[in-house]
Amino acid sequence: MLYLLASCIALLIGPLFYRYFSSGSGLQKGLDGFIFVSLGGLVLIHILPELLEHGGLLAIVFVVLGLWGPTASERLFHRYSEITHNLTLSLGIGGLLLHTITDGGAMVLAQQDGNSSLLALGVILHRLPVGLAIWWLLKPQVGTRWASLVLVAMMLLTGVGYFAGEQLLSQLSLDNTVYLQAFVTGSILHVVLHQPHGQHDTDKQGQYEYQAGIGSLLGIGLLMVLLLMDSGGHEHAHHDHSTEQLTTWLMTIAPVLLLSYAAAALRFQLGLTPQDNSLARRWFQRLAGPEALVLTALLLGPWLALFQLLVVFIMSAYLAHARVEITDPHSKLPNNALRFGFAHLVDRSAPWVLLSLVLVNLIGHPSVPLSNPMLQIAVLLLVFLPMRFCNLGAAVLSIALAYSGWSPIAIILPLIAAPVLNIAQLKLMSWPQRGVLLAIIAAALVAALRLPMWFSLITLPEAINLAALLVLSGLFAASLLRLGPRKFLRRLMMLKPASHGHKHGHDHAHASVAESAHSHSHTHSHSHQSGGHSHSDANKHHH
Repeated sequence: MLYLLASCIALLIGPLFYRYFSSGSGLQKGLDGFIFVSLGGLVLIHILPELLEHGGLLAIVFVVLGLWGPTASERLFHRYSEITHNLTLSLGIGGLLLHTITDGGAMVLAQQDGNSSLLALGVILHRLPVGLAIWWLLKPQVGTRWASLVLVAMMLLTGVGYFAGEQLLSQLSLDNTVYLQAFVTGSILHVVLHQPHGQHDTDKQGQYEYQAGIGSLLGIGLLMVLLLMDSGGHEHAHHDHSTEQLTTWLMTIAPVLLLSYAAAALRFQLGLTPQDNSLARRWFQRLAGPEALVLTALLLGPWLALFQLLVVFIMSAYLAHARVEITDPHSKLPNNALRFGFAHLVDRSAPWVLLSLVLVNLIGHPSVPLSNPMLQIAVLLLVFLPMRFCNLGAAVLSIALAYSGWSPIAIILPLIAAPVLNIAQLKLMSWPQRGVLLAIIAAALVAALRLPMWFSLITLPEAINLAALLVLSGLFAASLLRLGPRKFLRRLMMLKPASHGHKHGHDHAHASVAESAHSHSHTHSHSHQSGGHSHSDANKHHH
């Protein structure tokens, strides 16, 4: 009974926090960062793997429908965009209400002999961002009365789950409702990503991004506590692709990634910069760095690095000969080499590094039947086309795929193709140029079949890996503080979603050049021309 009372109090803390934090623009940005990271991270790292385990690949299809369906509807039916948004919001709230019943049941399970009380504590703690999110989403839209009613309903339904017993819980189990919950999960992600509350114009110059970064770091802290409690509270043994696996990957990659950033600083000092006069050298930087080769050589072996270098040389020479311009030409660079390697480049590559690890954590899941090499290639191409991978993110993606046991050609593909095979870049090419590029990539994949198996060149002591992970976490945290969480992640999106507080303006520039200037430069961590620094106007909407 004490657990039930504590969970209800945790929900009520949300409105109190909101009242305090909404009193100033900086505090409100901090609140936005906290909810954006804690709720979004909980969905990506914890909920999606569970949905995959119970519903397979079809569950992800329903998540995508919930995430992008409302956006597509708003673009197709501008007149009804407000109705679509409100319906999505209602679905998200309905899903959270349904979830509260299972929360009540989880607290009953925690009280049984042999189960850890950490499970109940995890439920109580995760109600903090949920209660905060409910108030954050609803109060600006429908007012205090309706937001209060939803919180009361959540407390009542938690009681229902607590007292109803196992019969009701078996009917609401994940196996029985997996596709509904997947669609609702996508709806929740849609609402969180589109920042539906109305305070969009209070930070036109981005002066509150530091506060947003602080909020996001607090959200990461809460997320880590919840995930640690979850793994300690009950056995999920669902696979090797758990949060523990993500941590292992990060610890392995961290020291080599720091070395790559140092290599980037060195080549910048030696004069190889994204604003080089030679188009061939600019293409080489876009495709390989050469800092991405450091990751490949040390963690996948020198043979794969040499093969990547050869293919990248051929592609760079061809693209320069064909005078294919690079999307997002670089407009602003730091003067200092260390700042370029450990700040400028971190801002551009950190989102891709994290995305690559989370992505493989999902698509490498045993419940996703992707053992066929051709199917693996098809899935990777679907991932690449709407995005603009940087070369460091592509290298990390290949490494994670290798650790997950994917085929050799699937491991090679991101190394040579991810930074260039995207819609925005392909729009700048003629059909013959696209044909030649695809022919080079296809020939490289066929040749890659004769390469020896990948192997790691170095194995460092755990203490060094942990120290490197702490340093890398500090660099990523500093990037979050500089940019704020939304701007930090915005370059992952091909098109910037319009703010729901502004008449749902989805009129993004679709012409290739205009789009490249608008799409936040993230194809390449070093030549992300126009990166996050040229968005003073575009960033007024704070997605």
